[in-house]
Amino acid sequence: RYVPCWPLFRRLARAGGVDAVDGRRDAMGLQFLSDDWFAKLKELRAAAGEVETPSELAGQVINVTVRGGPNADTHLALVGGMLERGHRADAAMTMILPADIAKRFFIDGDRLAGIQGFMAGQIRLEGDTRTLQALQTSQPTASQAALQQRIRDMTA
Repeated sequence: RYVPCWPLFRRLARAGGVDAVDGRRDAMGLQFLSDDWFAKLKELRAAAGEVETPSELAGQVINVTVRGGPNADTHLALVGGMLERGHRADAAMTMILPADIAKRFFIDGDRLAGIQGFMAGQIRLEGDTRTLQALQTSQPTASQAALQQRIRDMTA
């Protein structure tokens, strides 16, 4: 006799704070680019107060389109090295990349993921690509690194 175990699994998963069905949350944190993730990002940014940015990133705006996230295409802007939701009209360029590479590059800080993704043709750039030089060579300030760690900790 077949006994469905899915309801039991779901109850066990929810008891641990995990929604195994819709994937919005897992044991590690919030799903990258989900609505809950953006809400928590906003909270973390507000709690961090004024975050110092490297001088080479001051005034730099890059639009980012992430393909394949939880909400299909997700539009972001990298403003002074900080992610914001939505595109900005004053961006010099747009970077289009898949969600897995975006997470590795922007959240995990894996710069090699960006290089490998570009070389493999997974990342497309539109506009003035000179703005990428500042992004590639800059090092985060102490306040940026601390905020980045909090964002990494909350991201699944």
